[in-house]
Amino acid sequence: MLRHLLLAGVAMLIGVTQPATAQDRPHWVTSWAASVHGPYPTGNPSAQPDLGFALPSPETGARDQTFRLTVRPTIWGPQARIRLSNAFGTKPVTFEAVHAGLQMNSAALVPGTNRPVTFEGAARVTVEPGAMAWSDPVALPFAQGEAADGLAGRKLAVSFRVVGASGPMTWHAKALNTSYLTAQGSDPDAAADADEVAFRFSTTSWFFLDAVDMAAPEDAFAVVAFGDSITDGTNSTLNGEDRWPDVLARRVHAAHGGRVAVVNAGIGGNQVVGPAEYGPDKPFPGGPSAEQRLDRDVLSLSGVGAVIWLEGTNDFSKNGNASAEAVKDGMSRTVGRIREALPGVRVIGATVTPALGSTSAAHGHEEQDAKRKELNAFIATSGLFDAVADFAGATTDPSTGELRAEMVPNSTVGGEGDKLHPNRAGYLAMGNAVPLEALLPKDVAAGK
Repeated sequence: MLRHLLLAGVAMLIGVTQPATAQDRPHWVTSWAASVHGPYPTGNPSAQPDLGFALPSPETGARDQTFRLTVRPTIWGPQARIRLSNAFGTKPVTFEAVHAGLQMNSAALVPGTNRPVTFEGAARVTVEPGAMAWSDPVALPFAQGEAADGLAGRKLAVSFRVVGASGPMTWHAKALNTSYLTAQGSDPDAAADADEVAFRFSTTSWFFLDAVDMAAPEDAFAVVAFGDSITDGTNSTLNGEDRWPDVLARRVHAAHGGRVAVVNAGIGGNQVVGPAEYGPDKPFPGGPSAEQRLDRDVLSLSGVGAVIWLEGTNDFSKNGNASAEAVKDGMSRTVGRIREALPGVRVIGATVTPALGSTSAAHGHEEQDAKRKELNAFIATSGLFDAVADFAGATTDPSTGELRAEMVPNSTVGGEGDKLHPNRAGYLAMGNAVPLEALLPKDVAAGK
């Protein structure tokens, strides 16, 4: 039976503020996550509305305004806690009036579900630059007992007000999910209100919030999908929840109910080994390298039992131009760190999908495809991984070596795709190509 897997020192190393412990502390499992980068607007959002009216100055950031971010937990529990991040900010950010409730639709909440969230007993928390803060547990009466099973696919709305000016904002650009925010200087009570009146603006990104934990059974655990835009979901359906990790989440829920969460740790444009430097003063659209962000985006999450890693395409692009050997070495180092930090973890390597013939100027060349094939052979045969998810096999047209034609058109905004990012059809095939038994400890796989 898989129980707590995190090493106590990981959170301390990366500046996470933990809530007070108790003898009867719940078994926390991360049920939703979004890997942060930035600062805003550096990144690769999809279908983003014009945010100039809501956020007129990236340098000022949010100012006396409320966010209502909608997220889809992959398991629900009677208690939750959230993590707010200022990882790429340059000044302390103060949050107040933090609430969590059940989304009804748009920015409106199911009446009676919106609950105040505290941090070490206080209604306000200040998060220093480079740091993050976990909230105290908050009870979710609507997710008690059997009611939790009926919430599969529903969204949690996390609302909070930024006090004063935040400065440069930590965010996750490619949410592919609509969230909401008020005008600057607007009603300070908006976060507590269940209605949508104050939330005039929408965004397809998440700001500051990067994880939601749920209290779960002792044998529950999280599967982390670690990767780039093809994990983040570029070209999937806006608000459709049909990225490959979403497809996988529905499969494991059908098989194991609320015992296995699947969380998305993809960042559009991410690389295994590049860039060499990253920070608020040296931002990069693809975020920090997989090696640099591993602690925050995988090891610090709660109850991690398996990691599926799909990455390498951007290392071989003209923006990365790394050798196959460098990427293999980076993967080996990173997998070693995962196993050291999380004893008993399952690490699944995913073969990299084709980009040959891509309309993207940075991708699609024969030399890059040769590196991809070399990396895929390493993933499949090196023994580094516990199992392999053959995403390349699921998406490649054997007659051309390119992405299958039906997987090319863009599902987010319509029109032609780029022969690099799969669409809904491609992500559906990928999500179904993950061998479920490879993710699960033996007792869970056996249904014990």
